[in-house]
Amino acid sequence: MTTIRTARDSQWGETFARLKAMTGEGRYEEVEAEARTLAALPRRPWRRRPPHWEARVLATGAAVMHGRMAEALDELDTLIAELEPVGLNSQMLRLIARSNRVVALSGLRRYAEAETVANGVLRELNQIAHRAPVSGLEANTLRHLATVLCGLARHEEAEAVVRGNLSRANGPAAGVLHTTLAQSLNGQGRYEEALAEVRRSPPRPPRYAAGHPDLVAAEALYGLGRRAEGEDAVRRSLADCERWLHPVHPRTGEARALLARVTGPEPGEESRGEPGE
Repeated sequence: MTTIRTARDSQWGETFARLKAMTGEGRYEEVEAEARTLAALPRRPWRRRPPHWEARVLATGAAVMHGRMAEALDELDTLIAELEPVGLNSQMLRLIARSNRVVALSGLRRYAEAETVANGVLRELNQIAHRAPVSGLEANTLRHLATVLCGLARHEEAEAVVRGNLSRANGPAAGVLHTTLAQSLNGQGRYEEALAEVRRSPPRPPRYAAGHPDLVAAEALYGLGRRAEGEDAVRRSLADCERWLHPVHPRTGEARALLARVTGPEPGEESRGEPGE
């Protein structure tokens, strides 16, 4: 995220660097609380004011990563409307908020809207790439777009987006991309390939991705008819979701739905009756 800095407010740069590091550690509740406190500080014209907009963008981003999609979406809509793209710093903050909006819309299964927003963010980033460091935000938005395309059942397109983005990803982000790639392969029925990609994910994904690798692996195992292994994987996924994510996070519901499928009757069994019935 672009940080607001001047010679007289370098402490704000240090504060936001610390909060971003805490975000990377998955401390979303703490980050959101502190960012909201900063945003609420008085903004007086006769002294340096805190970077109000950056604090609000950081707070809403933390809420999205925690999984409070509906609540965060309302706030993001208001924030984006107020953040006019006047000046590069304000424009970057607005783009970050819009990228977070893609995640919120996707979590609420409003995939068509999410795709429109993601493509708009990518176009604007391309227009300012010569003036600002946009590669990190571009990579994140492309990752979000791939998830949206999976939601739209356009799995081949999602695969292409992920593969085009993998070469510049590293660390936890690379692991999350491999999981998203596996998700797109599941959608194409390429279950063995999907399992291979999931195994490239780190054993402990970032908190916002908690439960996702096991959920995708369970889907692949179920597709291969390996129901017992699939059940083990989806139970691990659900346990991680319940431990690390907010109770309303959509992934928790997805894990419960898949568990019901994996442990339910085989397709067609429920329609089989006893002879003579």
